[in-house]
Amino acid sequence: MSSYGYDPFFPSYKRRYAESPRIHVSVRSGGGFGSARSAYSSLSAPVSSVSVRRSYATSSASGSLLHSVDSLDLSQVAAISNDLKSIRSQERAQLQDLNDRFACFIERVHELEQQNKVLEAELLVLRQKHAEPSRFRALYEQEIRELRLAAEEATSEKQALQGERESLEETLRGLQARYEEEVLSREDAEARLLEVRKGADEAALARAELEKRVDSLLDELAFLKKVHEEELAELQAQIQYAHLSVEMDVSAKPDLSAALRDIRAQYEKLAARNMQNAEEWFRSRFTVLSESAAKNTDAVRAAKDEVSESRRLLKAKTLEIEATRGMNEALEKQLQELEEKQSADISALQDTINKLENELRTTKSEMARYLKEYQDLLNVKMALDIEIAAYRKLLEGEETRLSFTSVGSITSGYSQTAPTFGRSAYSGLQSSSYLMTTRSFPTYYSSHVQEEQIEIEETIEAAKAGEAKAAPAEEGEEEEKEEGEEEAGEEAEEEEEGAKEESEEAKEGEEEEGEGEETAAEEGEEAAEEAAEEEKEEKEEKEEKEAAGKEE
Repeated sequence: MSSYGYDPFFPSYKRRYAESPRIHVSVRSGGGFGSARSAYSSLSAPVSSVSVRRSYATSSASGSLLHSVDSLDLSQVAAISNDLKSIRSQERAQLQDLNDRFACFIERVHELEQQNKVLEAELLVLRQKHAEPSRFRALYEQEIRELRLAAEEATSEKQALQGERESLEETLRGLQARYEEEVLSREDAEARLLEVRKGADEAALARAELEKRVDSLLDELAFLKKVHEEELAELQAQIQYAHLSVEMDVSAKPDLSAALRDIRAQYEKLAARNMQNAEEWFRSRFTVLSESAAKNTDAVRAAKDEVSESRRLLKAKTLEIEATRGMNEALEKQLQELEEKQSADISALQDTINKLENELRTTKSEMARYLKEYQDLLNVKMALDIEIAAYRKLLEGEETRLSFTSVGSITSGYSQTAPTFGRSAYSGLQSSSYLMTTRSFPTYYSSHVQEEQIEIEETIEAAKAGEAKAAPAEEGEEEEKEEGEEEAGEEAEEEEEGAKEESEEAKEGEEEEGEGEETAAEEGEEAAEEAAEEEKEEKEEKEEKEAAGKEE
């Protein structure tokens, strides 16, 4: 009996045995006429191979009893008939019970087939789920690579902005140095301007003093002119008075005109010389003061021009410094915003990576759980296959023994009852064939039973032909019975050996499947370990990058 069968409604006979409790078929004895380990449904009229065996066993027993019918009286025959009827009724009751149990067993097999289908669907879903993490892993790795590229781009952008910031800081430092230099030059110019202003003030004071002195000198000159004129007038008056007196007293006094002329000439020369000296000194002094005033005016003008230029440069530098300061503030604000944005992006990427890692861990845990459940299902499947093989072995051995025992009982039956038993066996076999067809036994078992039915029909026809010719002797019957039993035992042993070989092959196939699944589980564990190592390395790289970013 193979573990794979044929059924028009349930294509997989093997599926019916998943997740099913073990069903032990009890052995029922039939009053010493044989044992039965299987039964057929009570809903149908057919009689199983067990009934055939029992019928032929009963026919054999009745044949042995009726063999001495000539030496027994009719009362003994009636008693034996009553015993046979009671045994037949007991066998019918037992067969009814066995048929009910076998119908329950078949229904349980159908239920187990349905459960096996459901479990296979679940197993297919689990395999698909097991295949999904690799796709998820590829997606996660692709997303992680993209996030890494984005992080690297943000880092490079940050580095470029930091370089630009450093260049701007250097420019700012240069501008600050120039500003300080301009401030120092402005202070120097202001100091020089103060000095020039001081010199201009001093020159203005000196000019005012000189002008005052010139005015005083002019006043003095005018006063001296006036005094000189007055003196000249007095002298002239005196000279005229003296001249008149001289003229009046010429003879009495000496001539003083020559002396007066000499004195007037001397005084005129002295006044002319003094006037000339004063004019020369005034002119020289006025020239010197005019030159110094002109020089001071040029210096003041140059100082004013320098101050205005310094003010213009100072204003331009002030505007440049303000623009640079505004640019620096804008760049610092932009850099701060960029750093905040990068920190937010990095935190978002970190959250995404943590979420992906959590999902990956969850997927791995689910994969491990599914692998464990799959392994448990495989273990249950192996146990069920072993149990099925045991049941198959029992059913095949029982059917083989019953069929060959029925053949032996047919050959040893009594000539008067043989036709009746042949017809019942033949009808029972036909009904048994119908029951097995409707119940959809496995293909191997059905074909085996059909072959046995053909052999039994041939044996029945040969027995009928032999009985029509002559009744065999007791010794010949016993020898044929023993030979039939020996042949049945040999065939049963061969069938048992074949069932053992089939069960061993099924076990080996299941062990190979288990080894393949263990190999797949080991490969899944290795892949999970590799993924964990990669995640660990990625975390270390991220921590190093974060530490480097913090140090920068």
